[in-house]
Amino acid sequence: MTKEQLPQWADILKRRLENTPKDDRSDEEKKAEETQLFTRYYTEWKGGGDKDKSYKNIPRFYYRCLFQLPAEEEVLLQKLREESRAVFLQRKSRELLDNEELQNLWFLLDKHQVPPMSGEEAMISYEAYLQVGEKAGAKCQKFFTARVYSKLLHSDPYGRISIMQFFNYVMRKVWLHQTRIGLSLYDVAGQGHLRESDLENYILELIPTLPQLDGLEKSFYSFYVCTAVRKFFFFLDPLRTGKIKIQDILACSFLDDLLELRDEELSKESQESNWFSAPSALRVYGQYLNLDKDHNGMLSKEELSRYGTATLTSVFLDRVFQECLTYDGEMDYKTYLDFVLALENRKEPAALQYIFKLLDMDNRGHLNVFSLNYFFRAIQEQMKLHGQEPVTFQDVKDEIFDMVKPKDPYKITLQDLVNSCQGDTVASILIDLNGFWTYENREVLVANDSDSSNRGDLDDT
Repeated sequence: MTKEQLPQWADILKRRLENTPKDDRSDEEKKAEETQLFTRYYTEWKGGGDKDKSYKNIPRFYYRCLFQLPAEEEVLLQKLREESRAVFLQRKSRELLDNEELQNLWFLLDKHQVPPMSGEEAMISYEAYLQVGEKAGAKCQKFFTARVYSKLLHSDPYGRISIMQFFNYVMRKVWLHQTRIGLSLYDVAGQGHLRESDLENYILELIPTLPQLDGLEKSFYSFYVCTAVRKFFFFLDPLRTGKIKIQDILACSFLDDLLELRDEELSKESQESNWFSAPSALRVYGQYLNLDKDHNGMLSKEELSRYGTATLTSVFLDRVFQECLTYDGEMDYKTYLDFVLALENRKEPAALQYIFKLLDMDNRGHLNVFSLNYFFRAIQEQMKLHGQEPVTFQDVKDEIFDMVKPKDPYKITLQDLVNSCQGDTVASILIDLNGFWTYENREVLVANDSDSSNRGDLDDT
């Protein structure tokens, strides 16, 4: 194109633009048209067109309402979800056997028992078992299967099962479903887990149904609920997510221990060993109040140092206050409960995890010789203060590695401690002078116990 032709083309382009109708559409409308055209041309290019209906085969989990909770401002959707869950739980509750139906089942089983008895237990054959299933009603059908029968079949020479064992199995299943429905009523999010506040509400409303807690003052309820809830979360929420699965609550024994308080004739020994009993909760809270010398409702490091036999090392207590949640350098009751649960259950993996985190100063995921030496030096210093000859670290270090037998001969991981079943002993050696003394004098203590039992036998004769 020559220089003379440029003005001519410019004029033509200018006139063309002037004759073009002005587009008054907004940017959003233009983008919508672009998207529509792109979709149409792309579909034609892929060879689809109107015949392509593959979008209708998208799995249901792509639908928003099935996997995303309603937003706070979506009040109608929230109410719909709550009502739907309530209706669902009510329907599930009606599917369970009530007391009258359970009693009727027991009468049918007893009527169809097949002799001879096995010891003192009535037995039933598979044929009679199926007959009972036909007469027991639709709700019982899921219990009368070959799978259930085979689970309960042991060493009976006639191929029968115990009527009592089968009935206990049914009772246990009904109880589990009832409890799951009861817990689900407190699952505000409807996601199959409970937050701390959800479990607190559940236990608070459960208290009046537990005869063993009748003596508790209402002013103590909040402390009792906190004490009970901490055990669930300490052991069932190791990652500290603030929520635990309902399935995990049902699978552990804690709920059994809590509901054991329905027994009006529970022995004193059972109450003392049950974390959820009134004497146990009052004991833990009473210890907390006794440690709180300045009565400010919190514990300082100096106050906590008097815990138990007052033989925890200052180095270990320093780590407690470095790693655990504190308020202006002092510990509240909830943090104290975690501390108590860890030290009273040192054999449990969750407790070892708690203690291991304190021993692992550099957060490396393992303990080395330096870590062990750092904590054991505090034990040696305490021994000097009590006029004892300190044990050399080299001897203790070798004993610890011999006990644990870690995969890496120079490092001890949390899993090594758990696998060795000696984690509680190792922890006691490193953090508590009394625990170390007990380990060091274990042979003498065993001999004394043996002598005491022998003297007791002689006295009986």
